Amino acid sequence: MVAAALVRAAAGAVIVLALAAPPAHAQHQHHPDSTRADTIRKPAHDMTAMSMGDSAPPHRMMTGALGIPMDRMGSGTTWIPDAVSLPSRHVGARGWDVMLHGFVFGQYDHQGGPRGDAQLGSLNWGMLMLSHDLAGGMFQARTMLSLDAATVGNRGYPLLLQSGEAYRGEPLHDRQHPHDFLMELAALYERPLTSDVAWSLYVAPSGEPALGPVAFMHRTSGMDIPTANITHHWQDATHISFGAVTGAIFTRRVKLEGSVFNGREPDEHRWGIDRIRLDSYSGRLTVNPTAHWSLTAGYSWLKSPEALHPDESLHRLTASVLHGRKLGADGQWSSALIWGANKPSGHHGMTHGVLGETEAVLDARNTVFARAEYVQKSADDLVLDDASAVPAGVAVFDADHVFEVGAVSAGYIRELGRWRWATIGLGAQGTINVVPGSLAEVYGSRTPVGASIFLRLRPFHEAMGGM
Repeated sequence: MVAAALVRAAAGAVIVLALAAPPAHAQHQHHPDSTRADTIRKPAHDMTAMSMGDSAPPHRMMTGALGIPMDRMGSGTTWIPDAVSLPSRHVGARGWDVMLHGFVFGQYDHQGGPRGDAQLGSLNWGMLMLSHDLAGGMFQARTMLSLDAATVGNRGYPLLLQSGEAYRGEPLHDRQHPHDFLMELAALYERPLTSDVAWSLYVAPSGEPALGPVAFMHRTSGMDIPTANITHHWQDATHISFGAVTGAIFTRRVKLEGSVFNGREPDEHRWGIDRIRLDSYSGRLTVNPTAHWSLTAGYSWLKSPEALHPDESLHRLTASVLHGRKLGADGQWSSALIWGANKPSGHHGMTHGVLGETEAVLDARNTVFARAEYVQKSADDLVLDDASAVPAGVAVFDADHVFEVGAVSAGYIRELGRWRWATIGLGAQGTINVVPGSLAEVYGSRTPVGASIFLRLRPFHEAMGGM
């Protein structure tokens, strides 16, 4: 009990720091990239845009190898387009660049139909990243923590058509699992080989291998969407792996990566560290042809990813296209198109998942977002092969029977308060899910709906005038 209380207190402190730390007055060494003439440069933080009279000079973040801006980093070792950024704060501290990032959602979530549920809870994470010049390159240490296990519980939150996790030895369905307390604990080192080519090594007891797109909470096209994607286990479910080592060779526009990592998804004990293994592998190619685009393609073999199917391994293919552009003086517009496919060992066919999402931060007060998904899920995924999980009188399906399901959601956020360090907004999201006629009795209709209202707290975008 005491240990759990200390763990939760430590996580809360990091999340508060990530959201509340003011910009420092100190200046850090900055390495301009004079070779990237076609790249949109993000303007220095315009302190006159702050509503609370902040007059402190901005801290200029350092850049990585080859002068690549640190704002290009997504989750793990992924890249996002240079023209957009995630909200964060950068502080200079004795030669270190300290990056603080985090989100807190307090939401009421209601999912309709017989398989739906309602919950009042909070989704949250805080990230701390320390960067320093070292031996001709850049060293970076990271940690990211979440209190989801306490604020939505080990069963997670209601989300129709979600699948892929277990709790107390039984499969979860129509719920999204909470994040582990230790979402990331990692070190990254990168160093130029020549003026145009560099290498990097990422080592993480808890982290993300080179597989799939940027994880959903770090995508600028969906960062303000409180719910996970139902294509999660086809695209970005490996963003928390207990054991990941990634090596990369890259230029300013192209990166080729390979990883060995733990293929088993985290267990239901969210406060601890799972056994670290390096039993799976992946490769990914990323191309950022201009400041507005980032394209990826990758493959992975995952050994025994699901605890309920320990003898079943998985081949996964992924591809993504991310686009971003600045929108007016205080906004940005980001979109993503993502595909993933799974082929379990011993099965003849693949199942596919496709996602399209977009988010427009219109100005300092208004944000709109939307997401559309199509995915092929088996009766085993949706727990439709178990008589106890379907209404009385409804026949169960063969475990390998595949259903085509989808979801379309949209939402809006209005900022209520803006300080020198963060913004709080009130938002709402509505979702229409689509299931085949054979599942209408199970879900109450062919178009069961879900909705949520929420408060969202996050930092400003330093690079975009306090957005």
